[in-house]
Amino acid sequence: MIHSEDELVKGSKGFAKEARAYEFLIAGIPYRLKTNHDDATVQELVAFINKKMEESLALTKHGSYQNAAVLTALNLAEELILLKRKAHRELEKIEERVLKLSVEIENSKK
Repeated sequence: MIHSEDELVKGSKGFAKEARAYEFLIAGIPYRLKTNHDDATVQELVAFINKKMEESLALTKHGSYQNAAVLTALNLAEELILLKRKAHRELEKIEERVLKLSVEIENSKK
């Protein structure tokens, strides 16, 4: 998770975990944030967001960074929600199959 530089990053057991500060640009705007992610992950996240911002800027009428940021957030939220729905449907299919196999196994014991 990425946090503002003033926040404390906690590990999975609630203990403070060492977070590293990163400086990077999103759409030409400098940011300084802390995260416990490695360099490669941070670089991948920044590149991904910059790409999405460029796509959104191309779609905005006046090249407004604020409008592009909102459009980027909406597009990412849409993508996330659709992926979560797809994952949920796939999980339900797997659960149905496991239940069916479980019943078949129980019936084969008789």
